[in-house]
Amino acid sequence: MKLLKTAAVAALLAGLALPALAQQRTLTLNTDASDPAPKAAFDQLIKGFEAENPDVKVVVNIFDHEGYKTAIRNFLTADSPDLANWYAGNRMAPFVKSGQFLDVSDVWEENGLKDSLAPALSSMTIDGKQWGVPYTYYQWGIYYNKDVYKKVGVEVPKTWDEFISNCKKFKAAGIDCLTTGTKALWPAAGIFDYLDLRTNGYDFHMKLTNGEIPWTDDRVRKVFAEWAKVVPYTTPNTAAIDWQDAVSNIVQGKAANYVMGNFAVATFKDGGMTDDSLGFMDFPEITPGIPRAEEAPTDTIHIPAGAKNVADAKKFLAYIARADVQTKMNQELGQLPINVNSTVGDDPYLQAGFKILSTADGGIAQFFDRDAPAAMAKAGMEGFQEFMAKPERLDAILDRLEKTRQRVYKN
Repeated sequence: MKLLKTAAVAALLAGLALPALAQQRTLTLNTDASDPAPKAAFDQLIKGFEAENPDVKVVVNIFDHEGYKTAIRNFLTADSPDLANWYAGNRMAPFVKSGQFLDVSDVWEENGLKDSLAPALSSMTIDGKQWGVPYTYYQWGIYYNKDVYKKVGVEVPKTWDEFISNCKKFKAAGIDCLTTGTKALWPAAGIFDYLDLRTNGYDFHMKLTNGEIPWTDDRVRKVFAEWAKVVPYTTPNTAAIDWQDAVSNIVQGKAANYVMGNFAVATFKDGGMTDDSLGFMDFPEITPGIPRAEEAPTDTIHIPAGAKNVADAKKFLAYIARADVQTKMNQELGQLPINVNSTVGDDPYLQAGFKILSTADGGIAQFFDRDAPAAMAKAGMEGFQEFMAKPERLDAILDRLEKTRQRVYKN
């Protein structure tokens, strides 16, 4: 009899549990967070969200980086998830213009994100609306050898004129003022981006990478005129070396400065540099009065137009926008939270980057090969590489880039 009663109670409890299970909703997320650190960060993120929303089960589909670039174009039209990873700025624009990302301006308004995520507002806004939520980025800037600066007796420059003045002193001491390695093309784009952002500002730079401004425009020529000032003080034959080789130039004291992203810090330190010998500065001012824009590739999450569970997807966006969530997630990623109320650890480079990006009133650029279409990006970076080797070819380079612009953006 006791067994029968126990069985009956178990059956009753099971019956009561069925409605609860049935009420649990599914939220699907497609991501390219396949590397160990991003995967761990997303695992942590999802556990936290599910703990606060026990009625929601998040199902994650992980793709490799390169495969994801193709996959997103397929699954947005054929088998849409509720959430999808992507990137800010012009990289999200095609999906916005084709109606494949939902307008999530209401999430921004209801959660005060225009204030808390202010650094990335411009890069998330198209036609006055917001189309996703950014959760991590990392700074670019100038990494420099403090010992070389002390040896030559120069101060960290605040303006481009001061930077070039320092370059003359470095050259007199037999040291390259600026180093880079453009064998893989992209490092030169970081130099161009900052020169344009400091010369013409964020809005101009976005219009240029969006194909709205001719490459033969006098304002573009002004950027290259500023670049020409530092070419004589730059490591020769940069096209023959990789970016890691240029790191060695800084480590060994053969060069003073390097325009690079924060991911390079580990490589500097692997070479033997410490916080005492490796410095970081923001790219100097060129045109006075232009609001300071920064280079910071930004990862984002969007709601596809074909999402089935939009309500919970918006909850997820609000969750990942929170200061505490971004703090914890970026500790795992080793990158920077975008929420200005978040905190960063005691790493001096991340602290410097967080301060610079959180106060960038001019906007956040993504990087030339994210902001421009692939064909334009490739041609542009080839042109930058050529200019560094043969600045006298500028007219031919700009004519070629202008023909590429007319072809790439004709539609």
